[in-house]
Amino acid sequence: MPTGVAFQDPRTQLFDAAERLLLQAGPNALTSRAVTAEAGCAKGVLHRHFADFDDFLEALVLDRIGRIAAQSAALHTAAGTGTVTGNLADALGALFDPVAVAVVGLVTFRDELRARLRRTTPRGVPLLAEATAMLAGYLAAEQRLGRIAAEADLRPLAPTLIGAGHLLFADRESARPEPAALRQVVATVIGGALPPGRKLG
Repeated sequence: MPTGVAFQDPRTQLFDAAERLLLQAGPNALTSRAVTAEAGCAKGVLHRHFADFDDFLEALVLDRIGRIAAQSAALHTAAGTGTVTGNLADALGALFDPVAVAVVGLVTFRDELRARLRRTTPRGVPLLAEATAMLAGYLAAEQRLGRIAAEADLRPLAPTLIGAGHLLFADRESARPEPAALRQVVATVIGGALPPGRKLG
C-alpha cells in the first residue's frame, strides 16, 4: 500500500473513498483501514485530520448535510416557476442520490455516529431532518405565492414527501424509480393542498 501519496485535499479524498465503499458494500464495509486503503494512503493520514474514525464519519455526514443548503437555495428560487409537483419531484430526485441514500443507511447503522450528530440535528434522522426543513421552506414559499392553498396544513407534507421519497430510493439493489413514478407520489401527497384548478401541481 502506498504510504507517501500527497493529497491536495486529503479530506475530500477520504470522503470520496468512504462514499465509494458505501455504494459498493454498505455501512459494514466502512473501517478506517478500508477507507485509507480505498483512498490509497496510509492510515495515519485519516488520523492527522480527524480525532478518530467516528469524528471522520461525523464530518462525512455533515459534508452531505452542507450540500442541502445549496439545494435549498435552488429550490426556493424555483418557487413560482414550473409546477409545484415538478419542482418537488426534481428536488427529491436530486436529494436522494445513491450516496445520500447510503449515508442515511450509515447514520441509522451506527449508534455512536447518530449520538454525535445530535449536536447539530437534535431531532429526527440527520440528513433527512435537514431535507425535510428544505421542503417545508419551499412549500411555505409556494403557499405565500398562492400555488398552495392558504388553508392547507403544511406541517405533514414535507415529512410525508421525505418518507415516501426515501422508500422509493432506498433499495440499493433496484434501479432508481422512473421520474413519472416519483411525480405520481408527489402529486398524491400534495394533491389536497393545491388550490382548485391546480390539481396537476
